Amino acid sequence: MDYSRFLRYLHEHIDASGKGGRHIIRFPHSAQYSECLRELRGHRRNSSALRRVRTSALLKALFCPLSPQFLAACQRFGLLVEEDSRIRVHSASSTTAAKERSSSDIPWGVKRIGAPEAWSVSTGHQIRIGVIDTGADYNHPDLQQSLARGINLLNQMTLPYDDNGHGTHIAGTIAAAGGTKGMMGVAPRSLIYPVKAFDHNGSAYVSDIILGIDWCVRNHMQIINMSFGMKSKSQSLQNIIRKAHGAGIVVVASSGNDKRAKSADYPARYPHTISVGATTKDGRIASFSNHGSYIDIYAPGEKITSCWLGGGYHEMNGTSMATSHVSGSIALLLALRPDLKPGEIKRRLRRTARPMQITGARAKGSQGEVHASRLLRGKSTTK
Repeated sequence: MDYSRFLRYLHEHIDASGKGGRHIIRFPHSAQYSECLRELRGHRRNSSALRRVRTSALLKALFCPLSPQFLAACQRFGLLVEEDSRIRVHSASSTTAAKERSSSDIPWGVKRIGAPEAWSVSTGHQIRIGVIDTGADYNHPDLQQSLARGINLLNQMTLPYDDNGHGTHIAGTIAAAGGTKGMMGVAPRSLIYPVKAFDHNGSAYVSDIILGIDWCVRNHMQIINMSFGMKSKSQSLQNIIRKAHGAGIVVVASSGNDKRAKSADYPARYPHTISVGATTKDGRIASFSNHGSYIDIYAPGEKITSCWLGGGYHEMNGTSMATSHVSGSIALLLALRPDLKPGEIKRRLRRTARPMQITGARAKGSQGEVHASRLLRGKSTTK
């Protein structure tokens, strides 16, 4: 392949206006990507258009805005092209007003999954969790000991500050360590690495997620929390999740809030993720949650109070909130058993889950609700 010719053609067809849409270009062979990347570094010096091209070494892919005319040309070059789709965070309803917390308050979901009973055995000490989301509030008092530097994919010159709130809420449920003066998360001594891929509206491109996963693999995360989803399948996203799984990272994803049976959004639907549905305070599947055979585990996701912007707390609904309970539970387990592989952890989650009282159509193919202390013991539950 003539990479200089390809890059000249790419330079001519990059659409700075973005009207043609963003695309992902994958190379069938790693050697092709490496050679093209070498050429790209040289061409960028004289091309402002090529400086708009982003790259993923893990996926062996380029990301750029392209004119429609270029798409057919990519096939002639033997490359694989995919639309760079939009993707959104999962929350079933808007937040309520901020709430004051009592001095010894542990959120109901953290209690329900048995996390406090597990803390005498494990607090998730030093387990590294990449939270691909809207960022985090680095000034929140309950997160002062819980947040590492992370990365801001939207502006790499700054910390991944949260300008939405969703990511801060997720981080709080996983790892808040406010003690008697604030809230406690499921794994209060784990470390959150915020990976800001979503903007203030809770929206991102698939390429942002891919770059976030790429960063998590290169920086040795042990868990990736993905509280977002979309309806369409992305082969590029599936490929990089498979690579993260192969690197030993547990990928936890929210299933979606469409009330649908036998369904889950992507990426939760991919086999190399742990797909999470939401439950209520009485242990039933939440009315908004997707459910059925695509769900691996359920967790509290209704009326979940957690950290919010400005040092406060908000209540939210969604499978996003359920996913953070599962990520925290896995952190407790990995602090005890760092040798466990992602597939083993998924099987253990399902085996030790709390049985749920489900009747009717929702009972078909449904799994149980996560229980952290049982997960650590590794004992099966019976109805």
